[in-house]
Amino acid sequence: MNILYIWSKLLKKIRGNAIVNSIIHPTSKVESGSHIVNTTFDKHSFCGYDCEIINCEIGSFCSIANNVKIGGGVHPMDWVSMSPVFYEGRDSVKAKFSVHKRKPPLRTIIGHDVWIGQSAIIKQGVTIGTGAVVGMGSIVTKDVEPYSIYAGCPAKELKKRFDDSIIQKLLQIEWWKFNDQELKHYAKYFTDPKRFIQELGL
Repeated sequence: MNILYIWSKLLKKIRGNAIVNSIIHPTSKVESGSHIVNTTFDKHSFCGYDCEIINCEIGSFCSIANNVKIGGGVHPMDWVSMSPVFYEGRDSVKAKFSVHKRKPPLRTIIGHDVWIGQSAIIKQGVTIGTGAVVGMGSIVTKDVEPYSIYAGCPAKELKKRFDDSIIQKLLQIEWWKFNDQELKHYAKYFTDPKRFIQELGL
C-alpha cells in the first residue's frame, strides 16, 4: 500500500476530537476533527470526520457522514443589531458594548436509524424522524417525517422509503430498542422489511 496514503490517514486520525458536556454511548463513535457540544449519542451511532454537532439528541443506529453541521447558534434578528458585540459570550470580535442575554438555543432531535449524508446542514430546533434520510449537501430548515428521504437546498421530501403500512409497523415494533440477543436473532430478516414484520407477528 502507498506509504503516503497510510501517513495521510494516520495524520487524519491523530487530530483527535473535541467533545464537551456530551454523552457518547460506549458502542458509538465520533471520528477525529469533529466538535461535539451538549449532545447525546445513543447506541451504535457514529459521526464522521470534521462534523460540528451542538445541542443535539441523536438516537440509536444513526449514520452521520463527514462534514455534517447540526445545531449551532442563531443571531438575534429582532434586536437593533445582530452583532456579537452586543450580547454575552466570547466571540471572534473582541469588543463588547453590552452583554445582553440571547434566547437559549433550541434542541435538535435526530431519531433512530437516521442517515445524514456528507456536508448536510441541519438548523437548530429541527426534528429528523426515525428512519429518515437526509441527502448530502442538503440544508434542512424544517422537521423531517419518519422514513422519508429529503434532499436539496432547502431540503424537500423526495419520497418515502416504504409505504405507510410498513412505516407504521416499524415504528410500532421499535426494533432499535431490542437487546443484542434479539438483534442477532432478527438480523437475518433485515433485508426484507415485510418478512421482518411478519416474524414479529404484525
